[in-house]
Amino acid sequence: MKIAIIYNRDSQAVINLFGTPNREKYGLQTIDMITEALEAGGHQVKAFEGDKNIISALEEFMPTVISGERPGLVFNLSYGIQGRARYTHIPGILEMLGIPYVGSGPETHAIALDKVLTKMVLLQKGLPTPNFTVLETPAFPLPLSEGLRYPLIVKPKDEAVSFGLKIVNNDRELREGVEVIYNMFRAPTLVEEYIAGREINVGLLGNDPVEAFPPVEIVFKEGEQIYTYEDKIKTSGRELETICPAPLEPAVTEKVKMLAVDAFKALGCFDSARVDFRIDDRGNPYILEVNSMASLGPGGSYVYAAKTIGLDYSALVNRLIEVTSQRYFGPLISEDSASLLHDDPRTTAFTNLIHCRDEYEEELKNWTNLPSWTGDPVGLGTVIKRLEHRFAELGLSIAKQFSSKRSAWTWQTDAGLEGGTLLVASIDVPRDGGGGYPIPFRRDPEWLYGEGIASSRAGLACILQVLKTLKQVEKLETAKPGVFIYADEGRGMRYSAPYLQQAASKAGRVIIMQPGFRSGKIVDQRRGSRKFSILVEGEFKRIGAHDSESDLMSWFLSRADQIGTLSCPEERLTVAVQEVHSERYSVLLPHRIRAIVYITFLDSERADEAETRLHSLFESQQEEGDETKVYIERLEERPPLNRSTAAEAVIAQLKKISEEWNLPFGVDSSLLPSAAGEVPAGIPVICGFAPASRDMFTPHECIHRGELLQRALLLTLLLLED
Repeated sequence: MKIAIIYNRDSQAVINLFGTPNREKYGLQTIDMITEALEAGGHQVKAFEGDKNIISALEEFMPTVISGERPGLVFNLSYGIQGRARYTHIPGILEMLGIPYVGSGPETHAIALDKVLTKMVLLQKGLPTPNFTVLETPAFPLPLSEGLRYPLIVKPKDEAVSFGLKIVNNDRELREGVEVIYNMFRAPTLVEEYIAGREINVGLLGNDPVEAFPPVEIVFKEGEQIYTYEDKIKTSGRELETICPAPLEPAVTEKVKMLAVDAFKALGCFDSARVDFRIDDRGNPYILEVNSMASLGPGGSYVYAAKTIGLDYSALVNRLIEVTSQRYFGPLISEDSASLLHDDPRTTAFTNLIHCRDEYEEELKNWTNLPSWTGDPVGLGTVIKRLEHRFAELGLSIAKQFSSKRSAWTWQTDAGLEGGTLLVASIDVPRDGGGGYPIPFRRDPEWLYGEGIASSRAGLACILQVLKTLKQVEKLETAKPGVFIYADEGRGMRYSAPYLQQAASKAGRVIIMQPGFRSGKIVDQRRGSRKFSILVEGEFKRIGAHDSESDLMSWFLSRADQIGTLSCPEERLTVAVQEVHSERYSVLLPHRIRAIVYITFLDSERADEAETRLHSLFESQQEEGDETKVYIERLEERPPLNRSTAAEAVIAQLKKISEEWNLPFGVDSSLLPSAAGEVPAGIPVICGFAPASRDMFTPHECIHRGELLQRALLLTLLLLED
């Protein structure tokens, strides 16, 4: 599980520093100890300051989970940066974001931090607490009307860790104590009767049921019998003794534990807390306050009490995760059930994929930051070298009969390709090398960006992650996956297509790792395309020349304007001009025009008709003396992928898996051609199996971050069914 530790220590990153500043801080040693304990428990852990940047930090660290994956938790150590209700700030943000967290909610922290509200709740519930009053300012009338007798305790109404705590014995000391608190905190003072007796606290852990730790007694060997702030930070100069279990009568022990649980429930605490008591000479316990964020400092009484019942520091920290998880997600799986689930390779694969989410994104980042444009042989060669190493680690070897080692490479397991699943991905980013700079990987909470991340890298990283997972569950051989990698997507697979056709004819089915669509939609139909070069050459003409013949550019534009009439949307046929370049000398009119025209289609016969009409449209119809010449050449052809009965069984299988694992799934068609059109008829082929994309072939190309894991899981589950 991903766990974010949130604390407040160094950062004051807020819009304005305004209000009561926080004086409580966790030490770096404690934060490191909690981190190490959680990592030892098998969790992925990262610590963050609880400031204004926390939302973006959590969005990056905890992306949206997939169905069946428990969301990450926040281990909340945040006392806040400023304000009188600062304990509530991070829990309130986490409630808004929908992120589970360890500890009580904002409403409980607000009550517990306000000692007066706490005492009012305790009294309403019939729980014992010392008599009290509240003094707003040092200008209060004497004597006190509540009948309180000296000695009294003064402390800030809504501070913690004994800030401002003091015993006062007369009116002068009372006024001085209230004035100090008012000047320091600009807050009202809680005045309560001093209970002479023993200082006891009880730690609590869990929710249903709530477990009370053995009581801890703080023994004051000298000085005033109160636990001051200076005592807690060990600057008072006096020695204190901590005893656990406290040497109390059994009946008193049970009573304070019961009262602690009752106070925990009265304030609506969750997961952990500590209740502080004073026990008078007659054995009567009084609740002083409820600490909704019991300190996890290694020298604190909460940690000490946990240790006496067998919870060392690491066990205590991980136990807090367990009780929090149970509160949010329900009872933990029993050992017998866990054993059965562990024997299911699908569940093990799911767990492994979830655990490797960060590693998966990091691998995608590394591939994306490795440029390999279509016209960049050095970059392409580097990618292939790395792939050779990775596939060798996975136990795959090159299938020489399906590889050219220049534009096409096929890898297979020892089981071969016969009847297996061929995974297809390109490694070239469709762009000629030699100009510009690669666009680096970057992420935001929903999308992952980078050059070629959708057209190439996401599919490549997905294949590697799936193969790694299959190897981990010892199913790589039986799944019989093969991998076809090609390096001429930017040239329409001019050289690699024959090798794909041969490899695909041996496989039982083919999966093309091109981007799909949002909501888990794969592609079962793609248009084909034909790319044409049109070269028009004419006479050299001056601007403003008086002759009856139109200039070459006007002649070309009049015909180019008619290209749109060749399209037939209802028949999924589109004809469009993609590029136009002209050549001229000095102030003369263009004498040569080059254009690129595309035809996209589903029906080859309709494409043939459109091609014939395109030729007719640009026929020069030369007359005597006319020097206009037209040359039309087909540069590239990519076959369409039409819906077929061969793929229906695979689609039905994917739909069944998606429903069982509650993964989004659907089927759609695409306007762009892909390698799927090269797969021989009769071989089941599914395209669009990589994550959904946006702005492909632009500087803003990106993939949907949530679908990265979804597609890897779906493909893994599909291969495990073989």
